Amino acid sequence: MSDLNIAVLVGSLRKDSFNRKLADALPALAADGVRFEVQRIDDLPLYNQDDDAKPPEAARRLKQAITSADGVLFVTPEYNRSVPGVLKNAIDHASRPYGQSAFAGKPAGILGVSIGAIGTACAQQHLRTILAYLDMPTLGQPEMFLAANKVLEDDGGIASGSRDFIQGWLDAYIGFVRKHAG
Repeated sequence: MSDLNIAVLVGSLRKDSFNRKLADALPALAADGVRFEVQRIDDLPLYNQDDDAKPPEAARRLKQAITSADGVLFVTPEYNRSVPGVLKNAIDHASRPYGQSAFAGKPAGILGVSIGAIGTACAQQHLRTILAYLDMPTLGQPEMFLAANKVLEDDGGIASGSRDFIQGWLDAYIGFVRKHAG
């Protein structure tokens, strides 16, 4: 398998989101043939099981993008020591109805940027629990808890002092996807 398509879910809707900036900077570090496609989640209505028989178009679009991807990358902040509601809502849409999850078997990677001292450690741990239930093999090491003031340049690029660390993580994740992708 030479080309890889990675669906990216960013857990922040904020215009100047650190996590969106990181997601946007990753393709510059990726090997040729690896494509990252950030998926839109801001237009998803709240998940409602009553809509399972006829999901909204935005949910169908997201589910199809994940189904077509070789792997899924979660780039998320931490809100109140957990994952943001918008990310959980997207996961619920793409994993339902029961037995029809788009995530099953997709290799996952998790990283996040925060201004907080522990980065996004709690959100990532909660997300790992969710992904385990969804039957997603998830890269365990290296872990990636990033401090925004050390990782991102003002222009949104990755700071030189963090580039090697992030490159190592990205290389490990791409290798993990190649190993686990169908």
